[in-house]
Amino acid sequence: MIEHALRIALGVHSGQRDRYERPYILHPLTVALHGDTDDEIITGLLHDVIEDSEEWTTERFRVEGFPRRITEAVDCLSKREGEVWDDYIDRVVTDELAMRVKLNDLRHNMDARRMDSFGEKDAERFNRYLAAYRRITSALQGSP
Repeated sequence: MIEHALRIALGVHSGQRDRYERPYILHPLTVALHGDTDDEIITGLLHDVIEDSEEWTTERFRVEGFPRRITEAVDCLSKREGEVWDDYIDRVVTDELAMRVKLNDLRHNMDARRMDSFGEKDAERFNRYLAAYRRITSALQGSP
């Protein structure tokens, strides 16, 4: 399943660049490599696929043989068009696997070593990510 997820991620993210002009595939690879379980690795590889492709849906992942726990986590991690950030995080905290992968995603997104510069918009995004990180960490620990 890991190899299948890797092939899907490579196909979807081929040619994409991140905001720093690096190959985008490095992001899902990094998120996946921080996974502690096969499910976290697979979900990390796939976490941006639905957002970045019109061809891939939760149902297609099911048809491709991915277990329900992974398809549900990927669905939780897929931000809907026009969705408010807090509503998105509300959905992420409903699924333990999604929360664990989102923490890896946020860690990579907040890694200052990736940034060429750090402006006001970066600070706003960093603060939004940090608030989400704290909320998810608290939810995983069973705190309100």
